[in-house]
Amino acid sequence: MTIKVGIIEDEKEIRENLVKLINGSEGFTCCQVYSNAEDAIKDIPGAGLDVVLTDINLPAKSGIDCVIELKPKCLNTNFLICTSFEDTETVFKALKAGATGYLIKTTQPSKLLDSIVEVYNGGSPMSSHIARKVVMSFKETEVNPELEKLSNREKEILDYLSKGLRYKEIADRVFLSTETVRTHIRNIYEKLQVNSRTDALNKVFKR
Repeated sequence: MTIKVGIIEDEKEIRENLVKLINGSEGFTCCQVYSNAEDAIKDIPGAGLDVVLTDINLPAKSGIDCVIELKPKCLNTNFLICTSFEDTETVFKALKAGATGYLIKTTQPSKLLDSIVEVYNGGSPMSSHIARKVVMSFKETEVNPELEKLSNREKEILDYLSKGLRYKEIADRVFLSTETVRTHIRNIYEKLQVNSRTDALNKVFKR
């Protein structure tokens, strides 16, 4: 078995080191190398690659843009991000775009090769602290059971309250009278056993 790998990386030294690593390791071959997303988007659909390593910060289109365009055309190709970006928002953008794994450029060469194999075999490798960020993000967005006490309409109105909208502004958004909105808000307070907007938001969003 030989895993066919493509590389999208604009920094020449990093690009050349990756090519040496992959071609110098048994079971891997580097078939395609690109310094920008545009050339990769043109060529990769017909290249029959198993795994593509891509940076995010590329000269014009980003690596995430590249994955968004290529993934629907290359269903049998897995995209593995290898970048210096570690913020949660970028991680989720990349995964949502269709990336199968997410590594940081400081990843050890042996770990990088293991990750390529893992992706090829159906896994989703991530640098350990990136995986921790993902897990913590899910914990932070865990649904508060207090919300389950509210109807969908009440949740919608509470969301508008959290954005600082006045009763009249909320009424305009949800196509109800101001008095009906006021009634919904009274019901929200009663269900949550609170007496004010601030208390309601603190209880639901744990601010």
